[in-house]
Amino acid sequence: MRSWLSVSGLALLGTIGTLFLARPPAANASPGSRANELTLAGLQPGRSTVFHALKMYKGAKRNPRDETFSVRDICRGQMLTITPEEHSVQNVRVADDGEGHTTECLYRKGKIAPNRWVTGRGLAVGDLRKRVLDLYGEPNSVSPSTKDGKPLELLYYAFDWAGPDVPQVMEVVCTREKDGKPGRVVEITLAAPSL
Repeated sequence: MRSWLSVSGLALLGTIGTLFLARPPAANASPGSRANELTLAGLQPGRSTVFHALKMYKGAKRNPRDETFSVRDICRGQMLTITPEEHSVQNVRVADDGEGHTTECLYRKGKIAPNRWVTGRGLAVGDLRKRVLDLYGEPNSVSPSTKDGKPLELLYYAFDWAGPDVPQVMEVVCTREKDGKPGRVVEITLAAPSL
């Protein structure tokens, strides 16, 4: 009986140790450190299947021009776009759709479900640009961008440094700081690189 308890206790400690070691790093990256990302809106580019994505997002509509699937969150004024490649999800994009919140949602504000369209580390459209750097560290590159004539900034992250199991790249588009107002995230794209 005693040896069974010892073996069970060791197995439990081993399981807890494995779980602890397998956990992703803390949500906030320390200055100068980097953190990788695998998930956006509950999907993992290069790993999630299109079948799984369409099951998660039943209201997704197919765009015949570019073969993407998209669904709109009218309460948050955001659009989720899924780009397939054969049977797997190639990239996932969450963007501010420029239409804002509907009146119906404003009346139900306390009942809006939590935002599922976030990265695995919790980054969401609308977050401050500073939060991107706090979560992921300095980007590989920063470049100017525009959308509908508005000046934006593109933060590009390549996670190949994290090893062969993390081939993803992430682009985060932010508004630029203006008149003392900090930049905010307006679009997040997570993609498995094309070979």
